[in-house]
Amino acid sequence: MRRHWLLVGACGWVLLILMFVSKFINFSFRIPGDFAGRADMFVWTMPSVTTKLPSVQRPDKEASQPYILSSVSPSVVEPIDWQSVNEKRLELLSTVCRNSSLWNLTHTNVRKFVLDRIFVCDKHKILFCQTPKVGNTQWKKVLIVLNGKFSKVEAIPENLVHDHERNGLPRLSSMTDTEIHQRLNSYFKFFIVRDPFERLISAFKDKFVKNPRFEPWYKHDIAPAIIRKYRKSHHDDSESVGLQFEDFVRYLGDKPGRRHLDRQFGDHIIHWLTYAELCAPCDISYNVVGHHETLEFDAPYILKAAGIADLVSYPNIPPGITRYNRTKVERYFTGISQRDVRRLYAHYQGDFSLFDYQRPAFLLD
Repeated sequence: MRRHWLLVGACGWVLLILMFVSKFINFSFRIPGDFAGRADMFVWTMPSVTTKLPSVQRPDKEASQPYILSSVSPSVVEPIDWQSVNEKRLELLSTVCRNSSLWNLTHTNVRKFVLDRIFVCDKHKILFCQTPKVGNTQWKKVLIVLNGKFSKVEAIPENLVHDHERNGLPRLSSMTDTEIHQRLNSYFKFFIVRDPFERLISAFKDKFVKNPRFEPWYKHDIAPAIIRKYRKSHHDDSESVGLQFEDFVRYLGDKPGRRHLDRQFGDHIIHWLTYAELCAPCDISYNVVGHHETLEFDAPYILKAAGIADLVSYPNIPPGITRYNRTKVERYFTGISQRDVRRLYAHYQGDFSLFDYQRPAFLLD
């Protein structure tokens, strides 16, 4: 009888131990919300000894080993498998590309304008499509190092990065049709996106407010033309006030009416063109679509997936600095009519849908 009760007691302890351990077996991870604090939940269960974690893969190369990404902050833990995050993004992209109701907003012919945006690294078989105002300068530095012009990104002068005559970065448009098709079909291809409205704010600040690269044509030519056509109230010193964000929004939302101005502005409009117009994501099969909001995790994943993680490093990103800032968006859109915001959203709706950015209801409804 004593042995019986000892056995029951031992079983009870075993059950308590299993209940305690089970609390540490399942882990929930959150990807930082792209919009208004939204968070998508991914659940990863600790694999058994015989189960292998999915690894980062590059086309035509051996699979690399899985890696663990550090958390953004103590309260946010990131998934170990960032490859699955990218796969979900590509699945959504493919689904939206097939949506006939958005076809005109998501599809672009792969013409010279698009090929001009794509930079080539033949040495490591990489194509990078430039999407302005999402941290492209740093990725250009990565490619410059890979092409052998400099040994590390920190050594590259800022004025060289955007000097396409000297930076050693060939554009895909400079190649023959055969060379273009061969690279599009076999190279590792990627680009980066950002919340469409926050990107427009960044473009407005960079080109019409701060203008750090001293590009006078934005303030002296483009801004006055937009003001004359889209400012509601005109007076003698209207243009001296400078372009206001409201003028900019009204211009961007008037797609049919702004075509003449866009032809006049030339390639300078790339800073506010849609991602679909810049990179043709529904017509070119990209391997990775990175997000500016989670760049501290996308950057190491891209380097790993492209097989260059041991050759170059992406510049340090302070935690949280690339996160979506709803307060800033609300501040810039304050006072702008709902009609103008809705017209703006209608023009960029393809980008919102393709890359899983939530409709900004706090501005539209």
